[in-house]
Amino acid sequence: MSALAQIAELWQLVPVQRAGGGLLLAAFGLPIVGVVIVGLDIMPVRFAMMHVALLGIAVGQLLGLDPMLCALVACALAGAGVAPLARTAEGLSGAMGLLMSLAIAAALLLLALSGVNANGAFALLWGSILAVRPADLAVLGALAVAVPALFVRRRRDLALLLHDRELAQCSGVAVQRLTVLLLVLVAVAVAGAIRLTGALLVDALTLLPALAARRLGRSLVSITVWAVGIGVVVNVLGFLLSLAWDLPPGPVLVLAAGAVALVAHLLPERRTRPWRLPATSSAPSPH
Repeated sequence: MSALAQIAELWQLVPVQRAGGGLLLAAFGLPIVGVVIVGLDIMPVRFAMMHVALLGIAVGQLLGLDPMLCALVACALAGAGVAPLARTAEGLSGAMGLLMSLAIAAALLLLALSGVNANGAFALLWGSILAVRPADLAVLGALAVAVPALFVRRRRDLALLLHDRELAQCSGVAVQRLTVLLLVLVAVAVAGAIRLTGALLVDALTLLPALAARRLGRSLVSITVWAVGIGVVVNVLGFLLSLAWDLPPGPVLVLAAGAVALVAHLLPERRTRPWRLPATSSAPSPH
């Protein structure tokens, strides 16, 4: 059977259609979250949220609730809770280290005391893309709408915050409130992508497209457009390759996104500044 025939045959299956739809929805929201992670230099956050998601899953299994819903709630609360510590990347890194340790310890303790089968919880660390449910698609769809909408609505504030926190504060941006919102979005995005690639490979949907886009874009708008475009291409191509060659989608997506990021970094530097502010919104003087 040819690769195209195999893809066409597999595409008739509802789980495959849901998985493809989930990856396409993820490509419109999660790479923008990656731009935020890179711009704010909060890469430790995604590691912490993986552990918090595992804690939420353990709580859900213990209480007989939807594990993914519990993971989303736990990540959202954790994202909002660490926001006061996000005044500097160094302060946030320390808090994330503490949060990771406490979350994984609590998750393991809950799983041990409850007698719940831990395989189901740890399986989500590796992903189960063909187990994507309508509820998971709803979360990814909400992110695909909410994240670009936030970018369009608060583009100037985001550009200022990602360029310089103090400049944003002097320019009248509600820095603390916007930071809380961004951290909650990052946390929810990590939890929402777990079903697709697993917590350990979530970078394929968030961080790697953003890293490639930073090399190719010259402003926040162009970086964001590049990130979404790369996310769409990588997700679609990686999923089709995994179907054609009968490979696990998660690693294929990571390798595809990593290859794009590597090629982008081999190209000559195009940008003149890390974040060029919108031309129509020059920052007012703080005096």
